[in-house]
Amino acid sequence: MDCNKFIEEQSAELKKTVGGGLAINALSGGVDSAVCTVLGHRALGKQLKTVFVDNAIMREGEPQRVVSAFAAMGIPVELVDARADFLGALKGLTDPEEKRKAITSTFYQMVFGKLVRESGAKFLVHGTILTDIEETVAGIKRQHNILAQLGIDPQKEYGYQVLEPLKTLRKDGVRAVAKALGMPDEMVHRIPFPGPALAARIVGEITEERLATVRKATAIVEEELKDSGAFQYLAVLLNDYATGIRNNQREFGQIIVVRCIESVDARTATATELPWKKLNRICERVVEIPGVNRCLYDLTPKPPATVEYV
Repeated sequence: MDCNKFIEEQSAELKKTVGGGLAINALSGGVDSAVCTVLGHRALGKQLKTVFVDNAIMREGEPQRVVSAFAAMGIPVELVDARADFLGALKGLTDPEEKRKAITSTFYQMVFGKLVRESGAKFLVHGTILTDIEETVAGIKRQHNILAQLGIDPQKEYGYQVLEPLKTLRKDGVRAVAKALGMPDEMVHRIPFPGPALAARIVGEITEERLATVRKATAIVEEELKDSGAFQYLAVLLNDYATGIRNNQREFGQIIVVRCIESVDARTATATELPWKKLNRICERVVEIPGVNRCLYDLTPKPPATVEYV
């Protein structure tokens, strides 16, 4: 793929479609939305309003980190506090699809719909990629950012038109475009992170307490494996409990699963053969998290597993 030609074509298409209007996009910090943001601002300038929605299910310090990183590139990002909205919508839900639907509905209809109305924007620039579309249409799992492919008319339902400049690319193609756009290496090569964020890494109900647990585990895993060269690595909180011993007393503790995979575009994946010493170190740190007494390593390839758990 000629990345420079792709950038020129998509920039021209965005300019033509938006015309003299205003577009808006939500930045999550992942490479897909980051590329959309940089590409969109290159094409539209001040006609693109970028927001970061703090949905309470992000990694530790993520909202502030992302806003600062894009400010350094001269791209203003408005931080929107929607934590209460998302936690309220997720309360009591345990079914994976119901959780994804709740996140989609809360984002597009309640939070983002309000931002669109207040800004007067008529277009949403979205970081949908080809893998998102394929997995949703095939029924593997519903990606939060898929609308038209599920028969949802965003113009009718939410009042804006969705523009998807990356929808023909897979993850490796997105990274190539990011590099061509001159984005910092840490953004270009950042590991994938799901749209539903940490909600995709909690089996069962999403609560502030369970989010705090998986957030701590995520920080440990990402710190320990940042130099592994793996495609993606993550921590998952299961909905089961295991008997354990702490301070010479019996306890029922939570279980964290560590996943580290090799892949090119996330369509298929295999588990990374991590050194025993590294696995042991991760385990030692994870079981220091209050309430956690088991740490497991997932060896399952994709297929039959998906990368994420929910």
